[in-house]
Amino acid sequence: MKKALITGITGQDGSYLAELLLNKDYEVHGIIRRASTFNTSRIDHIYVDPHKAKARLFLHYGDLSDAEQISNIVYNIKPDEIYHLGAQSHVRVSFDIPEYTGNTTALGTVRLLEAVRRSGNNPKFYQASSSEMFGISPFPQSENTPFCPRSPYACAKVYAFWMVKNYRDGYKIFASNGILFNHESPRRGETFVTRKITRGISLILAKKQDCIYLGNLEAKRDWGYAPEYVEVMWKILQQDNPDDYVLGTGQSHLVKEFLQEAFSYVGLDWEKYVKIDSRYLRPTEVENIVADIRKAQNQLNWQPKIGFKDIVKIMVDADMRKLGLKPIGGGDKIIKEKFPDRWWGVD
Repeated sequence: MKKALITGITGQDGSYLAELLLNKDYEVHGIIRRASTFNTSRIDHIYVDPHKAKARLFLHYGDLSDAEQISNIVYNIKPDEIYHLGAQSHVRVSFDIPEYTGNTTALGTVRLLEAVRRSGNNPKFYQASSSEMFGISPFPQSENTPFCPRSPYACAKVYAFWMVKNYRDGYKIFASNGILFNHESPRRGETFVTRKITRGISLILAKKQDCIYLGNLEAKRDWGYAPEYVEVMWKILQQDNPDDYVLGTGQSHLVKEFLQEAFSYVGLDWEKYVKIDSRYLRPTEVENIVADIRKAQNQLNWQPKIGFKDIVKIMVDADMRKLGLKPIGGGDKIIKEKFPDRWWGVD
């Protein structure tokens, strides 16, 4: 049985990845931060008491700022594969806490790479890189596009990206970067713009909220569906050789378009419910990013199934259900049609 270690297991991607690997008969270990309140809601449905004989999901307290603990976890578990998804990943927030963002997102990656190098176990290593690294570089962006980061988060990810390549070249570690463009789901954090919109709509329908406050509506993003992206993370570590891959849909849409699709799906006019708050504007903005995924298509045989409008419907339906409202049903239908053998569980 293969062993996998996931940092960021309680996040959107980490929870889906844990489900995928369990479905593939892995023993899965995840690093979580100690908190006074439970922060494992995304993985509660797959958690099994570790005292039980058939338990294959194990959680370990740790922090990416603690090199000794990270090293101990890697040494003791001896994973076959490491998926490094943990980070301070909110771009707007990174402007408010740039030092913490650098310490966890950039240096946290180095601490983990050093633990791998010193462990002697030689696990395969996946680094969650970000499309934000491209910033204002010409689009569509491919593996050969120069980076031009426009936020502390993006700068930290660029540092981590190059450290992965340096450890790969210098120490012959099987280390790959997946440069993922925006990917959404019902498990997206509630402060990210897509989830803020779909959850806000549900709250408006439930008469619990009057409007949604947003920032820049003219930013364009390449939005995909998170469960599909964690599948390709796994594929990247099954290759014969480590490499770097851009992953996206190849199409970009305005935040305003997401608003229009989401509100029209429930029969509302978005302009009546959306207000702009300058606090949500970034000091430096990325206007348009769109993925050139030809390498992933050719080498990984990967092509996303879920399109922009599909994502909107899936997320709105899920948020309506969470608030006890009857979903429209379009999103549920899409899941059944495009994923008849769906491996992930509740959202």
